[in-house]
Amino acid sequence: MLLPGGDRMGEQERWQTAERLALALTEGGLQRMSARTLAVFLFTDAATVTMGDIADRLGVSAGSVSGAIKALLSVSLIERLPAPGSRREHYRLREDAWPTLFSTQNTVVHVMLQAAETAIATTAPDDPAHERLSRMRDFYTFLLGELPGLLRRWQEQQTSR
Repeated sequence: MLLPGGDRMGEQERWQTAERLALALTEGGLQRMSARTLAVFLFTDAATVTMGDIADRLGVSAGSVSGAIKALLSVSLIERLPAPGSRREHYRLREDAWPTLFSTQNTVVHVMLQAAETAIATTAPDDPAHERLSRMRDFYTFLLGELPGLLRRWQEQQTSR
C-alpha cells in the first residue's frame, strides 16, 4: 500500500490498519466477523477472495467467515463471481458497494416514516407528541425525496473522474 509521499506501508502495518477499521465498523454497529471480513475486502490486493483466503488472513475457521459472507452479500456490499476451473466460490467488493448499501438503507427510512405516521394517527393535533412525530415524519419524507438526487449526483461525479 502506498502512503502519501510514495512510502510503502509494511504488510503488518497494513493489516493492523485493517483491524482498526474493522473495530471502528464494529463500534458503528456491524457484527465483528462481518466487519473484519469487510476489512479484508477493502485491503486485499487480490481481485477476488475465497472464504478460505479470508479465514487464513483473519486466522479463523472458514465456517466462521460463512455468516459474514452471507451478511455482506445480503446488503450488496460484495458479490459472488464465477471462477471457471475452481471449486471454491470467489467474492469481491462491489464497485458500487457504497451507493448500493445507502440505497438499501431506504428500507430503514421507510420503516421510520411508517412508524411516525402510525404514531401520529394516535395523537391529537394539540398533543406535543403529535408535533414531534410530525417533525420525524417530515424529516424522513424529506430524506426519501433527497436520496435519488444525491445518488444521481454521486454517479455523475464518479463518471466525470
